[in-house]
Amino acid sequence: MADADHFDKLKQSIIDQDEDQVLAAVNAALDDGVEAKAIIDQGLLPGLNVIGEQFECEDIFLPELMQAALAFQAAMVILEPKIKEQGAAGEKKGKIVLGTVKGDLHSIGKNILKLLYETSGFEVWDLGIDVDLFQFVDKAKEVDADIIAMSALLTTTLIGQRDVIEALKDQGQRDNFKVIIGGGATTKEWADTIGADGWAASAYEAVTLSAKLVS
Repeated sequence: MADADHFDKLKQSIIDQDEDQVLAAVNAALDDGVEAKAIIDQGLLPGLNVIGEQFECEDIFLPELMQAALAFQAAMVILEPKIKEQGAAGEKKGKIVLGTVKGDLHSIGKNILKLLYETSGFEVWDLGIDVDLFQFVDKAKEVDADIIAMSALLTTTLIGQRDVIEALKDQGQRDNFKVIIGGGATTKEWADTIGADGWAASAYEAVTLSAKLVS
């Protein structure tokens, strides 16, 4: 089977949220000599991108999103060791401090983004949920991060993203870090209003944006 056919099957298996189908497609691609990194980048991640778009458009809901994420995680159990074996991990692209802002307890999207960051070559410090603004700032300084990535799913917690940027300005640190935002409550207009360096509508877009910002 041609690599492109494998990628199509991998993508569709994620879209179908079928873990057994995902694992079968992963193993079939590996058996045909497709590299683990390509399986992720050209098969699984495009499928997750579609899932993210479907979720945002309310074509699917949280249970389906979680099912797709669990299928992806199951695939990564097989693929992560292969990546190390093949030496495909390579040099780290950059350092990311990631978290969901103060008052927001949502983690699914953030957890998917963490996985995508790690499989795309970034080093990630995940601060979790309900993260205080100074935790973002202090951790970014501690690890010399390239990017601070903040998620907010609730409109009432959006202010937390603005507060982090304001704290960076107050400490004279704003130019030391790129700041990107995402999550269900965010928009490009909000990102522009608070002076963020970028906004992503999906986890896949966030990884692409981050790669551009550190290049």
